[in-house]
Amino acid sequence: MAFEELLNEVGGLGKFQIIQMVFVLPPVMIAACHILLENFTAAIPGHRCWVPILDNDTVSDNDTGVLSPDVLLRIFIPLDSNLKPEKCHRFLLPQWQLLHLNGTFPNMTDLDMEPCVDGWVYDRSSFSSTIVTEWDLVCDYQSQKPVVQSLFMAGMLVGGLIYGHLSDRFGRKLILRWCLLQLAISGTCAAFAPTFLIYCSLRFWSGCSAVVIITNNWMLIVEWTRSQSKAMVITLITCAISIGQIMLGGLAFVFRDWHTLQLVVSIPFFVFFFSSRWLVESARWLIITNNPDEGLKELKKVAHRNGIKNAEAALNMEGFKATMQEELEAAQTKTTVFDLFRTPNLRKRICLLLFVRFASTIPFFGIFINLQHFGSNIFLFQVIFGALTALARCLALLVLNYMGRRPTQMLFMFLVGLSILTNTFVPQEMQTLRVTLASVGISCVAASITSYSVHCNELIPTLLRAKALGLDVMASRCGSALAPLLMTLVVYLPTLPWIIYGVCPIIASLVVPFQPETRNLPLLDTIQDVENNKKFSREANEKDFYIKVTKF
Repeated sequence: MAFEELLNEVGGLGKFQIIQMVFVLPPVMIAACHILLENFTAAIPGHRCWVPILDNDTVSDNDTGVLSPDVLLRIFIPLDSNLKPEKCHRFLLPQWQLLHLNGTFPNMTDLDMEPCVDGWVYDRSSFSSTIVTEWDLVCDYQSQKPVVQSLFMAGMLVGGLIYGHLSDRFGRKLILRWCLLQLAISGTCAAFAPTFLIYCSLRFWSGCSAVVIITNNWMLIVEWTRSQSKAMVITLITCAISIGQIMLGGLAFVFRDWHTLQLVVSIPFFVFFFSSRWLVESARWLIITNNPDEGLKELKKVAHRNGIKNAEAALNMEGFKATMQEELEAAQTKTTVFDLFRTPNLRKRICLLLFVRFASTIPFFGIFINLQHFGSNIFLFQVIFGALTALARCLALLVLNYMGRRPTQMLFMFLVGLSILTNTFVPQEMQTLRVTLASVGISCVAASITSYSVHCNELIPTLLRAKALGLDVMASRCGSALAPLLMTLVVYLPTLPWIIYGVCPIIASLVVPFQPETRNLPLLDTIQDVENNKKFSREANEKDFYIKVTKF
């Protein structure tokens, strides 16, 4: 934690941090677009079977006589239970007798039907092309569509674990630059994928890099920021994710072809790859990985950019080693992900963090399904979704600075559970109230995740932070995978999935008090800092309380 003293000398929030944010936030925004990209590139448009006499371009109007397209559709395509054209079947033979029923509807099961052996005709009013229309992922092949999003999530899981370990070993900046290039190449190639299998493989690799772009950019700014400003910086990064979601809605509205949309959100990463050379590596990481010379060099560079004139003279190797003696000694020991579980305090912290992350992700995806009641305009829905979460995250920053980390998490998680459980018992006819409660729920989820992210970064030491964030991603992906599976419980009780969605964050809110409060405390650097932090945290809280009392 002695690094905080050096950071105060070179400037913990100045011109350098602002420039670093300028390079960090844009790739985070576009990476967020990739996470929800399949909402648009894999959208399922309206469709029906291809009918030769109706859809064959070589058949002229004179060949069909005076029959209109609607009439031809009726004699070739059966109606479903909602009296809409069947999506996956057509009549084996034209049913001319259906033209003379005068509004009555026969039992369609008595008529001979066949699957869409000649393909499908798609509604192009919302999307000119999606991967669903590209590879006919409908009817018997509809189950292949969720595979894409599942593989992207699996890529995030694998990438978080592997690149998290590599980031702690080889540096945040090096692995970030590799992932920027990887996403640029895999995302661009996905737009030209000749087969569905190749497309899925490329999306998996995109997922591996997208999560690391967010987490490593996160660390490159947080580890250069003073304790008092960490919550604000993390909130800005999470707001960038929300802005990315808003951007995706606008881009998808403008670019209705999936190839074009895929390219628009992938090509910028080539630019980000070249601009990332101006990012400054984390001096915290350099010091605790036994690179004091490089760490001192980066500190002097930051002092110069922040306009601190006397800092360079004060930053000499003798004083540096005296200040960071404990951290330099700890740097002699190589670490693995298992070190997160070796010591009692750190083991307790990481287990509680993973549980809270898992429990807060489940309602996030549960409410996401419910928010579709905004209407069929998914472009507007995406923008509203992003705007709500951005506002909620800004609110979380105010509450974090006023109430602290633990009370803020408990408050928002309890509100998430309360809004879901209340919504469970609101009648379906009261749509306005249901959508309002769902909006409150998704806003509180976003706020709780922001407050959790601030607390998580302050609880984990720099030496293991990237590895811990890799495990954090794993817990998050497990929650996102479980959330839709819980909807299968509706066969037993229609409200059961929503009761589970509501109970999970309430239980998580009861776990949060077992973690130490970290407001205004310096970032931890070593495992020993964690083991000694209980006493330090108590003394800091007592000092904070004393200052508040003596003001009056």
